[in-house]
Amino acid sequence: MNWLSIYPEIALLIMACVVTLIDLFVRDPMHRPTYVVTQLSLAVVAAMHFADFSAGLTVYAMDRMVVSDPLGHLLGFFACVVVIAVLVYARANAAQREMLNGEFFSLTMFSLLGILVMLSANNFLVIYLGLELMSLSLYALVALRRDHPPATEAAMKFFVLGALASGFLLYGLSMMYGATGSLDIPEVFKAIATGQINKTVLAFGLVFIVAGLAFKLSAVPFHMWVPDVYDGAPTPVTLLIGCAPEFAAFAITFRLLVEGMSGLAVDWQQMLIVVSIGSMALGNIAAIAQTNIKRMLAYSAIAHMGFMLLGFTPTVIEGNTYSAANGYSSALFYVVVYVFTTLGAFATILLLSRRGFEADQIDDFKGLARRSPWFAGVMSLFMFSLAGVPPTVGFYAKLAVLQSIVTTNQPGYIALAVFAVLMSLVGAFYYIRIVKVMYFDEPADSAPIVAGTDVRALLSLNGAAIVLFGILPGGLMALCTQAIVRALAT
Repeated sequence: MNWLSIYPEIALLIMACVVTLIDLFVRDPMHRPTYVVTQLSLAVVAAMHFADFSAGLTVYAMDRMVVSDPLGHLLGFFACVVVIAVLVYARANAAQREMLNGEFFSLTMFSLLGILVMLSANNFLVIYLGLELMSLSLYALVALRRDHPPATEAAMKFFVLGALASGFLLYGLSMMYGATGSLDIPEVFKAIATGQINKTVLAFGLVFIVAGLAFKLSAVPFHMWVPDVYDGAPTPVTLLIGCAPEFAAFAITFRLLVEGMSGLAVDWQQMLIVVSIGSMALGNIAAIAQTNIKRMLAYSAIAHMGFMLLGFTPTVIEGNTYSAANGYSSALFYVVVYVFTTLGAFATILLLSRRGFEADQIDDFKGLARRSPWFAGVMSLFMFSLAGVPPTVGFYAKLAVLQSIVTTNQPGYIALAVFAVLMSLVGAFYYIRIVKVMYFDEPADSAPIVAGTDVRALLSLNGAAIVLFGILPGGLMALCTQAIVRALAT
């Protein structure tokens, strides 16, 4: 039973090694055999996670170091789907920049494996193992374009700051272990609940843990790596960094703070409120000044993660867990919506790029509506969703988080909701500016937009989903609520 509970991760590990070996014998410049095997492997792993989510069981394995539960399986399914889409979108662009090789596919699969390990972690060491596996794979991917100095610089910044953040997290976890005497998350929860542990040690450990988590969530004041890495990394890698790891960041935040340290909620919720306010303010204001769309989306990511963290702040009021569970469900829904919207936005940047030209400036989108009305319309949907304009799903995601904090009926949370709305209005400016540039400015480029049928179809499907789930958000919200409620129940 131990091994069966982690069979999706085992399957992914085996296939990542198989893909690495297969590519040694591939001579096709587009690496079609490697690509097909990778995509089939990811599809099978996604199906495994969805089947386990549908079963709805929670199983502990590996001496309770690993948990197989609906939350982990739902996020694992979404992570696999995102990586499948990333490879579809990125393949042509990576080939033009001589990045499409076996390492690109295998490192992508190993980074996903690290994400899946974090999603199923029930122990501090397992969380750290998954975190380092994901991070090291992403560092290598950023530096994969060896002849590109900005990519090398971005990889160095990512590595140094990532190592610093991992050190923060590891130090905080070691202090928590020293205070509670256990590395297992449920045992830490029980030890804290006794109320007999030195509060000073717990507070110090918690500060370092929140600092490490804030880095992985791209939140202020640990956001400094995000714009430089998003901008310097090859766009196919930026697409991956900006999407799938957000699921892992949400999962370890939930596992550590909610499942393991809810006895310290009064402390970490106050920290998250400060981090959230800073992220929304800095992210939205700094994004206005950007002329590079990748840097703009980087500051946008900081602002969105700040907004998502609002969902972690509602407390258990007078023994009633409704507000807290409602907040976590809204935060999960927000992360899923944000990732799939950002996926489409970066895919459009890749679509407009070609050999020798990176469409990473806002001016590169000038007159896109005349060159391709369809893709301009799809990109507009992504921008409207990020801005929170109805009827896109981004509007419902923001509404869900806001109602989760307003329904606490506490003046502080209502003031926080008002601030979040004001910051969203500031953020709407730079998103709508992209739409204005596409529809009202003269085209800066007359080159034809070349894209494969698979890319066109998937991008169109991505845009349609943004509207469909905006009109009918109930199904996706129900999945998120179900996953959170079952995770809290165990």
